[in-house]
Amino acid sequence: MNSNEIEKLQIDMGSLVEWAVENGMKISPGKSIAVSFVRTRVKDPLNYPLLDQVIPQASSCKYLGIILRSDLTNCMAQEAWKALLFTISILKKGNSCTKSLAYRSLVRPILEYGAACWDLFR
Repeated sequence: MNSNEIEKLQIDMGSLVEWAVENGMKISPGKSIAVSFVRTRVKDPLNYPLLDQVIPQASSCKYLGIILRSDLTNCMAQEAWKALLFTISILKKGNSCTKSLAYRSLVRPILEYGAACWDLFR
């Protein structure tokens, strides 16, 4: 991020604090984390103050059951592979209908949950 983008983000965070005060809401900086979503390694640490407290930096965060990683890799595919291997191991001799039903019930929902997050070019 360049310095202009950082300044804009800081202004937006200030506006968020003002809005929260006007509407009687509390903001907990301790429940916040800063994650930089880029494919390259971030050299400078993220120092974003919110209510006079610096937001801690992390390489990933979990939001609505989806782990968002700073390097933009998709860990949902790993979970789907685990479910697929489990399904294959218990249904070695099952018929194609049973295998299809197991796939649609156990593997496909993992891949489809949060698919809009991963399809960046829609």
